[in-house]
Amino acid sequence: DASIEQMKASFQGIKVTIDMQTEPITITKTNEAPGNANNKYCTVGVAKELIKAIKQAPTDDQKQEYIKLLSLADINCNEDIPETKNTIEGNAMQKANYIKTHYGHDCFADDTGLEVEELNGDPGVHSARYAGVERNADDNINKLLNELGDNNNRKAQFKTVVALTLNDRIYTFTGICSGEITKKRYGTKGFGYDPIFKPNGHHQTFAEMDLRTKNKIGHRGKAVSQLVEFLSN
Repeated sequence: DASIEQMKASFQGIKVTIDMQTEPITITKTNEAPGNANNKYCTVGVAKELIKAIKQAPTDDQKQEYIKLLSLADINCNEDIPETKNTIEGNAMQKANYIKTHYGHDCFADDTGLEVEELNGDPGVHSARYAGVERNADDNINKLLNELGDNNNRKAQFKTVVALTLNDRIYTFTGICSGEITKKRYGTKGFGYDPIFKPNGHHQTFAEMDLRTKNKIGHRGKAVSQLVEFLSN
């Protein structure tokens, strides 16, 4: 199983810890503090994904809003969310719009892909299923290395798009991490294509980096930081 990617950001006194995968997340705003039993912060997605938001208590002369995060289980959404678009942006928007349309909740959802220049942007939106519907990371890596062969152009980028539906509008936030594809695997950390992706300016692949370093320079962290900044305004 893919390990959970943890990212942290702060805005307006809110400390947010986000474990992002690709499940949609529903949001509502409330004036109740997080400690209230009726306004607890909960797991996100079907099982593994967690989002926790902890906000400092408002001062006596300041009324603050809190963002309440709901899981798919909280809204009784048990079906598979469609991902049928041909772009990363399209898939992210499709998932967020699905929850808004069918369940009436504002929502944010993300989609991520690896784009290789020499392969005309592949695997791109098909990154998770590049070698088949089994979503096997080793098979995906083997296929990519095979396709690229000994080609000298190994430029690539990881791209994450977070789509947010809010007040009948949709917003997108894009994070990109540019780098190159190595000729063999390095490292055992991370998941997916991490063992063969080396970010520009670094001598290690994502799979060799500690989580703090990876999140600081990574595509998901960049996209989520933009989302957090937007919600703070």
